[in-house]
Amino acid sequence: MAELDDIFSPPTGSENHRLKRKKSKLLRRDSLASFKNLLTRKDSTASMKSTLSRKDSISSIDSIQSTLSRKDSNSSIVSFNSLKSPKLKRKGSNASEISFKSPFNLVRKRKRKGGEVEEDNISVKSLDMGTSKKRITWRDSKRRRSLVHMSSILSPVNQAVNKVFSKSLSFKNLKSPKPSKPNKCSTTPYREPRPTPTKRRETISWSESVGSGVKKLFSNLQIKRQEGIFELFQGEKDLIEDLNMVKDTYQKSIMKLGLMTEAEQNKIFGIIGILVPLHENLVKIIEGAKKEDETIEGIGKILVEWVPNLYCYIPYCSNQVYAKDLLEQKKSDKKLQDFLERCQLSSFSRKLDLWSFLDLPRSRLVKYPLLLKNIQKLTPDEHEDCELLEEAIQSIEKIIETVDQKAGEAKCKFTIERLEFLDERGKDIIARQKHLLCEGVLRNNRGTKLHVFLFEEICVLARPATRNDRLCYQVYRQPIPVSEMIFEDLADGEKNSGSFRNAFTPGQSSKFMFKLSFEDKTRGQSHTLIANDEHDKLQWTSCLKKVVPERKPSTTQSDESDC
Repeated sequence: MAELDDIFSPPTGSENHRLKRKKSKLLRRDSLASFKNLLTRKDSTASMKSTLSRKDSISSIDSIQSTLSRKDSNSSIVSFNSLKSPKLKRKGSNASEISFKSPFNLVRKRKRKGGEVEEDNISVKSLDMGTSKKRITWRDSKRRRSLVHMSSILSPVNQAVNKVFSKSLSFKNLKSPKPSKPNKCSTTPYREPRPTPTKRRETISWSESVGSGVKKLFSNLQIKRQEGIFELFQGEKDLIEDLNMVKDTYQKSIMKLGLMTEAEQNKIFGIIGILVPLHENLVKIIEGAKKEDETIEGIGKILVEWVPNLYCYIPYCSNQVYAKDLLEQKKSDKKLQDFLERCQLSSFSRKLDLWSFLDLPRSRLVKYPLLLKNIQKLTPDEHEDCELLEEAIQSIEKIIETVDQKAGEAKCKFTIERLEFLDERGKDIIARQKHLLCEGVLRNNRGTKLHVFLFEEICVLARPATRNDRLCYQVYRQPIPVSEMIFEDLADGEKNSGSFRNAFTPGQSSKFMFKLSFEDKTRGQSHTLIANDEHDKLQWTSCLKKVVPERKPSTTQSDESDC
């Protein structure tokens, strides 16, 4: 105790150096007991024990400072490096916290890593600088200034790091909606497929179908004749292939999908099922007539016996005008329209629509006279096929004439059914018409578009209208009977407009005009009509001259123009 009294007594000038030496010697002792005895005092013994005890937390250095310091002893401050205690192990704890309170109010809180025992070093980041009223030495002051400087540098860094870390945690905790995964079971909308390559039909000649050795056995005229017969034969096979495709792909599919009723289907496809066996029979007969060298000697007799079967084309071609109109009406159905478009884009259709295939038999029928005449021209005069082919040609032309007549009557009847009458004038004459000589769109002198129908006995001017999604024609003005009509072919030049708007403007030049009027001016108004081009005007004038007798317009009566 006397030794402690000497150490903590007010220092004098001669004793200052001695005290420092003794203090440093005592503090460097390894024994914890001697260190406790050195720091023990009357009222601080319990505090020192609680500070250095092996508990979870060591008390701060304030108790040591209060024990070691006196009112006038400011220089006896224990350095932190000399206060290092021996390594301590704790039971049941992997971390230790050491808190020191110095004149600078330095606070250290450190968490040790699992199971490791470290010395009680002080981290700069854990220092909390405070103020003290105690007098300090210039070394302590310098140390304080350096620590304060480092603290001022590290504190904003810590704040920035904490701020970023807190933001990252806040963003992490936010429940952002997860992107919805596409449903594998959902159906994708229909996309138009890429156009498939068009299936081109290869044209094969007779010379290509036989070997070059066979060609050397025949003359050029004989080879050309065989080429003509082979063209007829190959055309029949192509027609059969197209008609079978129409039956299997279009007709059966439409029936299976329920896109048309049975009556509508029969009206559109007609007797196409009867035409297929007819042409298959001709192909079979021609194949039976071939020799071993793939040549056919006589074709005339085969054609003379087969041509009468073509009379079945009369009802088929007569029905085409109604079939085409019904097909256009049914295209308003989106399901049917989609089906037809997909078929047209497919390779088997060769980019042709359904109506192109339905019209193939008619185009094939009108081609027969040309094919037979070509074979006849290449047949020697002494050959028996010359007379037989002529007979077959005449029979086919007669059938074609009958087909045209019946188809014209069907078209005339179909046109009359679409006319709407505002009054009964001319209705009886129109109802008994059998032939429609010419029809088309013309403009009157006022620029109004009119649909003109020239029957064999009467001329009707009408305006197009729509009734229940069907095109019809409303009769315009009074129909002009052919027996009372005067036809005038007007020269190109100025036209007189009957509108009040153009009454004070100079006449406009016009072309392709002709005039239709009544012989008796009191019966109705005249019509100045303008064709689309020169060819259109020529067609109208030729048809009108055939049915309209030559008459000169009356000069005694006033000429009323269409207003």
